[in-house]
Amino acid sequence: MTEVPVTTTTTKGLHPGLTRRQISMMGLGGAIGAGLFVGSGQAIGIAGPAVLISYLVAGGIVVLVMAMLAEMVAARPSSGAFSSYAQKAMGRSAGSAVGWLYWIQLVVVIAAEATGAGGIVAAWIPAVPAWVWVLVFVAALTAVNLFGVRNYGRFEFWFAAIKVAAIIAFLVVGACAIIGLIPGVPATGVTNVVAHGGFAPNGMTGIAAALLIVVFAFGGTEVVAIAAAESDDPSRNIRRIVREVLVRILIFYVGSIFVIVSVLPWNDPSVKAGPFSAVLDTLRVPGVGLVMDLIVVVALLSAMNANIYGASRMAYSLAERGFAPLAATRTSAKGVPYVAVLASVAFGFVTVVLNWAFPDTVLPALLNVVGSTLLVIWTATAVSQIILRRRADRDGAPMPMRMWGFPWLSWLCLVLLAGVVALTMIDPAARTQLLLTLGLTAVLLVVARVTRGASRPGVVKE
Repeated sequence: MTEVPVTTTTTKGLHPGLTRRQISMMGLGGAIGAGLFVGSGQAIGIAGPAVLISYLVAGGIVVLVMAMLAEMVAARPSSGAFSSYAQKAMGRSAGSAVGWLYWIQLVVVIAAEATGAGGIVAAWIPAVPAWVWVLVFVAALTAVNLFGVRNYGRFEFWFAAIKVAAIIAFLVVGACAIIGLIPGVPATGVTNVVAHGGFAPNGMTGIAAALLIVVFAFGGTEVVAIAAAESDDPSRNIRRIVREVLVRILIFYVGSIFVIVSVLPWNDPSVKAGPFSAVLDTLRVPGVGLVMDLIVVVALLSAMNANIYGASRMAYSLAERGFAPLAATRTSAKGVPYVAVLASVAFGFVTVVLNWAFPDTVLPALLNVVGSTLLVIWTATAVSQIILRRRADRDGAPMPMRMWGFPWLSWLCLVLLAGVVALTMIDPAARTQLLLTLGLTAVLLVVARVTRGASRPGVVKE
């Protein structure tokens, strides 16, 4: 990307308080969650060692999406991020639908993460029901998000740092196991990568099926586009943040998976149950079960914390643009949109009741509805970037950052996303998720179209 100087502005009402380092860790914290520590085992079980290709393809999509987002954020920082850019590129209805879709996804995921963390801790302390822990986690992280963006940034930094440290330690231990530096454990080498049916035991079908699982593991990186608006120099920061986050995530994801398929046979039942635990058990690391449970809880709470932040800022932006009640724009003396924060966690508190009354039915149904939201948001981001970049080039508008390979890489991203959608339509369960998400998107577009005439005075209609 080429860069030129630019004068930046910050989002009205919100106080710049996040550092570049904190935002980078937020991006890592959002993407490195239970999907990597636990869910990666399922993808390995489907594709074998060739799941590395699935991760590289999914990582490539994320690189392109984030590069497009970075270009737009550098030109126009906004707490509404991709929703704001969809509005500018495709009109108010698109901006409203994308924003609400993202917000709905996050409030449901917040509830799911609180539920997951509560279930694990309840297993440690059976005397305390899981719903009590859900209540504790939701209340505690609500308080963190109300204390001010600086305190939130510090809290999320250390949350993410624990996960990053755990992965680095895993990579070091794994590398030592591969080359034979662990006492009493024979060197594993990399023969497992090509043994047991070969590198791709299930062929392209397995790689494609695993891609369907893997691509959603990278969700959460987009929070850096929202957070950049609350840094002291959004346009300059976003360039380095995106580069740092993408490189680290690819190293952590691909490196971790390579260690797993090298140390253990891909078809070992323990890999599917918990790949990180399986590797550490094989290497005779003591207390593996408790350590991994602790890391997963931290991963869930970290992602939950980032999602409360992302949801509240999106709600604030929607209200600012006339798509949500004006009350959501109210900020505290520290610049925290407290009404938006409380609105975003309200469903989390409702989940406390749902966990008590319907522990096995309500939340899975809600997650099914928003399961494919990421595909819609990434597609909207790619389309918005193509439109806005062409418009800027036509008008000769200066841009602080230009995505390399435009328009070919932007179109490549759309082609890859279309491929993922095609794979989704082949799988029955994934197809149901996608159709429900598309149905929700259609409803949000209709509502936005119907209510556009009722916008508040002073709100610009694009």
